[in-house]
Amino acid sequence: MSLTDAILVLHAFSTLSMTGLIWFVQIVHYPLFADVPEGAFATYERKHQQRTTWVVAPIMFVELGTAAALAGGLALGVPAEWAWTGLGLVLGVWGATFLVSVPLHAKLEHGKNAKVIRQLVLTNWLRTLLWTARGVLAILMLIWVR
Repeated sequence: MSLTDAILVLHAFSTLSMTGLIWFVQIVHYPLFADVPEGAFATYERKHQQRTTWVVAPIMFVELGTAAALAGGLALGVPAEWAWTGLGLVLGVWGATFLVSVPLHAKLEHGKNAKVIRQLVLTNWLRTLLWTARGVLAILMLIWVR
């Protein structure tokens, strides 16, 4: 397997994994926060954050690294505009995650708050759309280079 193939496969795997996960979170997981009993919510939220971090952090770092490698020209045959767009999208995901989602989760650590849960569900659409665009772009890159 060439370096280009390895980068593209890791990139597509990490991006598509996060795309599938974010759709699950958007449609199933976050809306179910409203059904967690008030007395159990703070504990549930803390455990949710800890366990989610163990799952998503490694994948997000692989995605960021491979997107940077693509933008840096390490994968031959990938159009530079696509690579830089992909890096911009992943930076948008990270920005939305750490500037919007993480602070909302921090508020929820103090207890159930229906308004904050609604904000989390609504604002998460940005990450869902960004990752969906990244997924499409990752597939196009694989097809283009093949």
